[in-house]
Amino acid sequence: MPCRARLLRVERPSPGLRRIVFGGESLGDFVSASFDDHVKLILDADGSPVMRDYTPRHADLARRELTIEFALHGDGPAARWAAQAQPGQRVAIAGPRGSFVVPLDYDWHLLAGDETALPAIARRLAELPAGARAHVFGLVDGPAEQRRFVSTADVSVQWAANADEWLATVRAFDWPAGEGYAWCAGEARAVAALRRIIVDDKGHSRHAIRAAAYWKQGAPGHHENLEG
Repeated sequence: MPCRARLLRVERPSPGLRRIVFGGESLGDFVSASFDDHVKLILDADGSPVMRDYTPRHADLARRELTIEFALHGDGPAARWAAQAQPGQRVAIAGPRGSFVVPLDYDWHLLAGDETALPAIARRLAELPAGARAHVFGLVDGPAEQRRFVSTADVSVQWAANADEWLATVRAFDWPAGEGYAWCAGEARAVAALRRIIVDDKGHSRHAIRAAAYWKQGAPGHHENLEG
């Protein structure tokens, strides 16, 4: 059953991002085992209930608080809701239903995504142990949206301003030695193209990659894992 939560705080780390903290007694039992988990957020947008998937960015069980970050890309109802969100508003939160846990002990980690994937990337980097190696490829709309990540891992970050540049940057990347894991998420067509580069061009194992379409141009509420 979805839990009811109240909006406590709204932060604006960048023009295109809203970091929203929700609170509720039932959040004391919230469990999210993986950095790319998603919860179903049920909110009142434009007078109608809207359901969208979002990454649990951080959970503080003692305070019964859950932080979710919203990318204000496009003109969908959830983005419009997040842009006007104010303390006191109420939502329902369901899930996560299951977790796909990627081990921490790979020789290296590749994390690639657009602004919708940055909450999951930021969470993964925060959870990686000291000594881990991570290579981040971010696709954002200009320097103002480039995140500063907090991590004890050894992290390199490259930013791109459009999908073609993003794909080209990964294609030009000198693939590391050792056993690594690739994770990528964002717009469906761009992520499918990136997955082909990683698996077909780079020869990376299809068993050590997770690619997710967090959204699809022209298809509201789209979310799927890409395989094959």
